[in-house]
This record gives sequence, C-alpha cells and structure tokens, in this order.
Amino acid sequence: MAVDIGSAILAVAAGIAIAGGLIGTGVAQSGIGAAGMGIIAEKREKFGQVLVFFVIPETLWIIGFVLGILLLKQIL
Repeated sequence: MAVDIGSAILAVAAGIAIAGGLIGTGVAQSGIGAAGMGIIAEKREKFGQVLVFFVIPETLWIIGFVLGILLLKQIL
C-alpha cells in the first residue's frame, strides 16, 4: 500500500492542529483557573462571571479539532 507524500503531510498537519489547540487550551486554563479560584475565594457572587472566563479557552480545542478534521477530509 503506497502513501503519497501529500497525504502524509496533511496527516501530520492535522495532528499539529489538534495538538496545538489542546496545548493552547491547557496553558490558558492554568492561568485563568488560578486567578478564577482566587476571585471566587474572596467574592462568591462572582462565580458566574468567572465561569464564563473558564469556558472561553475551551473554544481553542474545538477550533483545532475542526481544523484537523477538515485537513483529514482532504486525504480521502
């Protein structure tokens, strides 16, 4: 079974897109999580606002996943 170089490059690009989205989400969540817990510890009524900031970085992995799927669809 022969695989052409273009398909291999697209597969690697899809992996990098997904991994980049996941790593970016992890880095963003680490800073936001620490700051958010400090805010909630002092003012419990700010939980709703902090929750929004926790959710925003989650879009990074969704974008990376969708981009990876789009790249993989180019292979077939």
